[in-house]
Amino acid sequence: MTFGGTDATLAVDLADDPEERRKGLMGVEELPADQGMAFVWPGPVDSTFWMKDTLVPLSVAFVDESGYVIDVLDMQPCETDPCPSYGIDEPFVLAVEANLGWFDEHGVGAGDPAELRRTLGG
Repeated sequence: MTFGGTDATLAVDLADDPEERRKGLMGVEELPADQGMAFVWPGPVDSTFWMKDTLVPLSVAFVDESGYVIDVLDMQPCETDPCPSYGIDEPFVLAVEANLGWFDEHGVGAGDPAELRRTLGG
């Protein structure tokens, strides 16, 4: 993942089918500094995220069909049930999770272009 207007590059695993999107980063005990997960849908959705069984605090950037960040939210691990849901009021086609604060630290926010690029072997 790259974010225009910044030198921010995030290596991501893809979650592009329902089961991968459901599991996300559940059970991951440590997320390396510049790694994350990209949740990809074939068309606009208004899904929400929750942190059930997710052990590390995360930030999530929501990206619209035109390839621009709509918003970034911070999410905390959920230790009680029911877990809160995190979402936005606009449809999106891509959501990118990274360590808590990663987007702020790299100057990525609403209105920035985002590009998901596949690399060799990826």
